Amino acid sequence: MPLSSLSEALGGLGLFILGMKTMSEGLQRISGERFRFALERITGNRFAAALIGSGLAVLLQSSTTASVIVIGFVNAGLISLYQALGVLLGTGLGATLAVQFIAFQSTIFAFPAILAGVLLRSFSKKRRNLYIGDLLLGAGLVFFGMRLLENGLIPIGQSAVIQGVSTHVFSWRGSSVLIGAILTLLIQSNSVATGVIIAMTGSGLVNFGDGIAMIVGESLGIAAFTLFATINGTPAAKRTAYLYVTISLLAVVLTLLAFPLFVKAVVLVSPDRDTITADLVNTLSSARLMAPNSLVARHLANAHTLFNIFSIVLFLPLIGFFTRSSLFTLPGARKGDIEPRPQFLDWRVINTPMLALMQARNETRRMGETALAMFHETMQLFNRFDTTKVSLVRQQEEQLDVLHRDISQFLVQVSRQPLDAERSMEIPLLIQTVNNLEHMGDGIMAVLTYLTNKKESHILFSNEAMDELKRLSDATVAIVTLAIAEDGGGDDGDLLPTARQLKDEVSLLEELMHRNHVMRMRGGFCSVDAGLLYGDIIVAFTKITDHAYAIIKSRRELL
Repeated sequence: MPLSSLSEALGGLGLFILGMKTMSEGLQRISGERFRFALERITGNRFAAALIGSGLAVLLQSSTTASVIVIGFVNAGLISLYQALGVLLGTGLGATLAVQFIAFQSTIFAFPAILAGVLLRSFSKKRRNLYIGDLLLGAGLVFFGMRLLENGLIPIGQSAVIQGVSTHVFSWRGSSVLIGAILTLLIQSNSVATGVIIAMTGSGLVNFGDGIAMIVGESLGIAAFTLFATINGTPAAKRTAYLYVTISLLAVVLTLLAFPLFVKAVVLVSPDRDTITADLVNTLSSARLMAPNSLVARHLANAHTLFNIFSIVLFLPLIGFFTRSSLFTLPGARKGDIEPRPQFLDWRVINTPMLALMQARNETRRMGETALAMFHETMQLFNRFDTTKVSLVRQQEEQLDVLHRDISQFLVQVSRQPLDAERSMEIPLLIQTVNNLEHMGDGIMAVLTYLTNKKESHILFSNEAMDELKRLSDATVAIVTLAIAEDGGGDDGDLLPTARQLKDEVSLLEELMHRNHVMRMRGGFCSVDAGLLYGDIIVAFTKITDHAYAIIKSRRELL
């Protein structure tokens, strides 16, 4: 086994992985925001969910990554367990498109695709052409890397030592399934794992039947990887992962029990069935098939497709049953105190900026809703001071601080990824938004502190002062609500004039309240302590308004 062959195989694997990544980035950029809108509108229709899961796997060129993202959606409460199972089953079918593409093994196409991709990336000024260049460059690297990988593995597969070890390791069909699962778990991409299995089978390193078993085992590796995604996750996310593992395990066991029939089905739908027969695969488990690499690749790709179709047809109608069963067999969520940690952010998708920014938007929206809830809870304390509400507002403030830190760190990491111009502009906007939301929280906490001092010092405001504070709070909550709605993605051009009008109203109220306040102090209707506290509350409201207006203004400047 010469070292040059091993070096060629490893280099080919590296080019193959780079090609898959580049092609995936090109697809994501070409799709733009359209697929994000589809993800955010997953319905309870199991067939629509499976279709969206297929699209997600095609976009990412990996059902492993897609599965982790789906678990993240469940963890964040974006989709239900029922919806998630449909999407997860669909990801396997979507990944088959990438596998079928890999099976073409068109080296003749590789070099023109690489050349076209480089030319488009180097000389085209249109953004869409740049993305198409990524797609072509990635496709060319995939084909070229596969050829190098197979050529490097051929001498390794011919080694007597390697053949002896291979025969011993693959003596039991279940070991092939387990190796396929482990390979997928280690590589963290079933598309890449399939490419490696195709190369191993085409080079003679493993026989055809074991190659099919390894393809079947990939689903276990994908399902097992989702378990790692549920560490520190919600009970719903853990239930989803456990059910996905259960479904995958059932699909693998049923396939192994009917393995000869499964192989016959693969041969039946594949070209040149006279070259690779079902009898040869089933009876000569140690035989190396002398067939063209492209033919072996197509059979293995078809095995991948048939297995996933079988899984969807069998288990998609049963996801309602699995969902209901999990409610009795696995623990559910328990209501309790507010959890300050992020719900939407998943650091595993940093390398997928489109999805990472979608998560950051959702987390920022959640942060804004928390700030708005804080404001409403605090305003209720003017009428009746409640220590329970004070405790709740303090928890919400802690949540704002944690979200401010984590969203900012998340966005900084996303900014270090390759981004188009639109997303590069959006990241500073989101960072500025979370900064303003955190400052709004500080302003609300200042009001809470003043109200606590008012309660503890037994300070009373006059009826006129309370009426003025009510008017000020109404104007402030209006602009804060507008800011949170604006952060949610509204594009109404009239929002900024409305916000400016509300800000001007708050400024006029501030001046009026200060004048009236001084007159009440001169007339002896207000104590000095009450006057100082009253003035501090007015200033806090003004700062909250300024930060809310800044959120709306920065959003308008981007649009």
